[in-house]
Amino acid sequence: MSSLFDLTGKIAIVTGSTKGIGLAIATRMAEHGATVVISSRKADACEAVAAGITAAGGKAIAIPCHVGRKEELQNLVDQTVARCGGIDILVGNAGVNPYLGPAAAMTDEAFDRVMGINVRSNWWLTNMAIPHMVKRGGGAVIIISSIGGLRGSGQLGTYGISKAADMQLARNIAVEWGPKNIRANAIAPGLVRTDFARALWENPELYRKRTRDTPLQRIGEPDEIAGAAVFLASAAGSFTTGQTIVIDGGTTAGPVVSHDD
Repeated sequence: MSSLFDLTGKIAIVTGSTKGIGLAIATRMAEHGATVVISSRKADACEAVAAGITAAGGKAIAIPCHVGRKEELQNLVDQTVARCGGIDILVGNAGVNPYLGPAAAMTDEAFDRVMGINVRSNWWLTNMAIPHMVKRGGGAVIIISSIGGLRGSGQLGTYGISKAADMQLARNIAVEWGPKNIRANAIAPGLVRTDFARALWENPELYRKRTRDTPLQRIGEPDEIAGAAVFLASAAGSFTTGQTIVIDGGTTAGPVVSHDD
């Protein structure tokens, strides 16, 4: 009997998959049988990750891509189809946050970069990839959002706006493409121990506040996001679409009232 989480024979593109959450997702999808396309800006990093997955018994290829460049996204899709035969799973994980501080002091250039990389690139890529999924009878789109898209912030306001837009993109795809058996969901992590979020979890004051206000009293690990991605990509998640799955240790549920035993 095949597992509900079996991804054997599936082709998965994961952007930003050479480190952090993207790396964890690509690694775990490969362990569950998928052929994963490792993609980030640096070719050598992509090749190293793909080689590591292959050495561990998985299937992976490397296709470098800067998600802010439309022609490179199209090449990512075209090369995946040419080399692997199609696309079944698309994980939009690549993102940026070049600014930490109040929105009023953010430059137009920084704002445009956040919205371009975090939203427009996912819009471009899903429009390019989904028709190939339809040809294979369906597929799963997973966009890595953030709890920043659910709450206001005095330091990460524009990043939060972009992540809220990603949640809506997933909902729109679910509605538009559901009749073609395309599922689309977002994952909204809380603070996770990645290089991307290092400025938050390496700051002792911010770290104490976050863990104090989180029911599980800790931050997350990349693998704790990867498990949800495997679920959403597999038969286990075949009736789940248009949703945002929050994985934050309980942060958005509310602060801990008391730490007394």
